[in-house]
Amino acid sequence: MADIRDRAKGAIDTGAEKGKNLVDSAANQAREAQHQAGGVMDTVKEKAESAVHAAGDYAHQAREFAGQAADRVQHWAEDAYEHAGHYAKDFGQELTTLIRRYPVQALLVGFGVGLLLGRVVRA
Repeated sequence: MADIRDRAKGAIDTGAEKGKNLVDSAANQAREAQHQAGGVMDTVKEKAESAVHAAGDYAHQAREFAGQAADRVQHWAEDAYEHAGHYAKDFGQELTTLIRRYPVQALLVGFGVGLLLGRVVRA
């Protein structure tokens, strides 16, 4: 009977040891998984921060590009306005010179243009 009791005790001890080993193994695997998950989370966090930083850089570059484009357009508009002003001034001076040189013809042309505009508006 003592033999059976020793065998049962040995089987219980062996089962308990195996159970303890299984629990320790599961705990180690859980800690390893948690460590790996933490590493993955750190990597995800770093990538997200990097993406936010890159987006900020791109936004800054876009803002600078838009500012430069606006400056170029403003300079172009100023130049166009200046050239148009010179052209209108020159045209006005030439027209004044022609009217002074040919006053009767200028009156007849003006009268004819007025008649044509009157007919177009009335029709």
